[in-house]
Amino acid sequence: MRVVSCLVEDHNLLLVGLAAVVCVIGSIITMNLFKKMRSSRGLNRITWQFMAAAAGGASIWCTHFIAMLAWRPEVISTYEPVLTALSLIVAIGGCALSMFVGAFRFQTAPVLGGAIFGVAVSTMHYTGMLGLRTHAVLHFDMPYVVASMLLAAVLGMGAYTLAAYANPRYRMALSSAVMVLAIVSLHFTGMAALVVSPIGGVPDYSGVNDGFLAFGVAGVALLLLGSALASYVLHEQAQVRERRRLKALLEGSVDGMVVEGRNGIMMFNKAFAELVGAADGTLHLSSIGSWIEDAQSMSDQTVVQSQLKTEAGEVIPVEVAVRADHGDSGESLRLFSVRDLRRRLEQERRIAFLARNDSLTSLPNRASFLEKLERMAHLHKHAPGFALLAIDLDRFKEVNDLYGHSVGDQLLVHIAGEMKAVIREGEFVARQGGDEFVAIVPLNNLSGQREEARAAAQRLREAIITPMQGEHTEMGCGASIGVALWPQDASETSILINNADLAMYRAKAALAEEICFYEKTMDEAVRQRRRVTQGLRDALENQEFELYYQPQVAVDTREITGYEALLRWCQKDGSFISPAEFIPVAEDTGLILPIGEWVLRRACEEAKHWDKPLRLAVNLSPVQLGHTDLPRLVHQVLIDTGFPPARLELEITETAMITDMARSTFILRQLKALGVSIAMDDFGTGYSSLSTLRAFPFDKIKLDRAFMGELEDNTQSRAIIRAVLSLGESLSIPVLAEGVETVDQLNFLREQGCDEVQGYLLGRPSRRALPLSQESVEIAKAG
Repeated sequence: MRVVSCLVEDHNLLLVGLAAVVCVIGSIITMNLFKKMRSSRGLNRITWQFMAAAAGGASIWCTHFIAMLAWRPEVISTYEPVLTALSLIVAIGGCALSMFVGAFRFQTAPVLGGAIFGVAVSTMHYTGMLGLRTHAVLHFDMPYVVASMLLAAVLGMGAYTLAAYANPRYRMALSSAVMVLAIVSLHFTGMAALVVSPIGGVPDYSGVNDGFLAFGVAGVALLLLGSALASYVLHEQAQVRERRRLKALLEGSVDGMVVEGRNGIMMFNKAFAELVGAADGTLHLSSIGSWIEDAQSMSDQTVVQSQLKTEAGEVIPVEVAVRADHGDSGESLRLFSVRDLRRRLEQERRIAFLARNDSLTSLPNRASFLEKLERMAHLHKHAPGFALLAIDLDRFKEVNDLYGHSVGDQLLVHIAGEMKAVIREGEFVARQGGDEFVAIVPLNNLSGQREEARAAAQRLREAIITPMQGEHTEMGCGASIGVALWPQDASETSILINNADLAMYRAKAALAEEICFYEKTMDEAVRQRRRVTQGLRDALENQEFELYYQPQVAVDTREITGYEALLRWCQKDGSFISPAEFIPVAEDTGLILPIGEWVLRRACEEAKHWDKPLRLAVNLSPVQLGHTDLPRLVHQVLIDTGFPPARLELEITETAMITDMARSTFILRQLKALGVSIAMDDFGTGYSSLSTLRAFPFDKIKLDRAFMGELEDNTQSRAIIRAVLSLGESLSIPVLAEGVETVDQLNFLREQGCDEVQGYLLGRPSRRALPLSQESVEIAKAG
């Protein structure tokens, strides 16, 4: 009751309320700063300790002296400056020491810190009371003094303990409230302990008056508490921005991201929540180890495969990357990046499957076939061995062309399924690619190997030709099968494959035989082709090719208008290989491109030095015409050799154009833009399409030599020649007839108005561009 009467009767309640407001605000700020200090490390911890001590000491001191100003004793009183200032220092220093001790991690640290806080508050209070100067005798009732100090210590321990261990949701409110009680209970119990006995008169010493002290106390309170509050708010805002930035970074990752602190999971992204299938409330502050196997033992910079257990109990393979870090407050953190491996593992299984199997039919692919073939060859070193079947589908292109590639793919899948259904134990079927398949058939009958292999081939062929039911009709295709036997037909697996292919090509070419066995005679044509191919490479490298020139003569003037460059391949024995033999091989192997460039370059170099600036005609292969780089090549050759473009005539066949008319016409227009002329070669033997002549303005038409040989005995040939000559005259395109070998042929052409002729009658091909012989001149004149 004495404490209550002291509060009600001896104090200005308005100022008491002001003191209470300062105390509440200061306690809240102090406890929040203490929380920051406890979670910080290093320099941050020292900074927050200073701020918390300053805020706490100022709160205690300001509460005390505002309450003292509210006290109304019966005598005039004032305060001694040194002890007043000392009380502030005691408050700040005591708070700093209490927080330093209370922030330690051992369990009783908050209790010790709270006790020190209570002692500091008590010391501050009674130091300030010693600074009271009045004309009265002051003495203290010791039971109340002891009670005030015990209240401060006990409530201080309670405040610090609540700040450290209470439920985070209520921690600040409870600890701040108990701190207010500690300060208020100490002050008013201590004031109740004070007994004032006036002795009369007025003190003759000076001190701090009430007005000045009020302004000082208000200034200190506003300065320290405002600064502390501003620092705390700014730091909180910075942390909020940092959390938002971190949250945005976490959410921006397609992998599951988790930030783990001392108390469990602090932050996570949506990807991780979806991966574990748990609600946000379940994940927050839970242990990472409850979701990821062995997560607690993972150290910094660890990247390891582990397992994640979802809330539903499903186990998911994951890859976990761990990085240790510290928060702004110094708290130790671990960042987990969790990647779902299910898709990657499925892709790896798919890749492993595709590495050995065909993606369309799921049959083993070429790599699996080669491995199987090597194993079979190793296991069957002696007869009866096994049969290798090379299978090529017939009429499959027609299915693609008529019904589209999707239907063609369905047919391949159908054929693969039919073959898998009829193969027997130990047999092996694979898809090589496109419409080609292979099969390996173990043989058991030593004396009837061919019959056994033929029966297996026939069984597979019957499966292949089984029709597939389409939307409106049945569709299917045939099969040509080549068979090679191991070890009779080859000593190496690569040779066995080649031999089976040769037999398959023989079966494909035969009209009445769908299954063909390998025979040694099949090798001769292949060997000859290989010899020609290698010979062409050597001839190109060793400059074994030669150019011969055949004159082209104007019918009306009997003068040479130009020469056609003809390629010759001379052998070491002086013989020549016919262009009809090596040109197709060069076109098939692609060697025609470097050979064609050599011909063009060499012909231009040699023609540049002719005595007369006559026209040079050079043949172009269809392969060359299909090459988009041809105009650039011709231009470069003309620049390098200095040969005039107007003297160069490039000869192409209609067959070369017909494959892709638009593309060919585009390339020919580029060539003509260089200034060279373009001639249609071998006209009359190919398509002889008028649309070809309409598509491009040719500079010359060359009539094929085949018509000259039949001119005398075949009226149709003469009619065709007349028609071509009339066509050329109508289109204003000069016509040159090739293969002129008799005077009668020359006379006929002259009568029909042919412009130019070329043939043995007027000049055979020679190494140099020779003028017409006297005999040829006389023949031309006589004709």
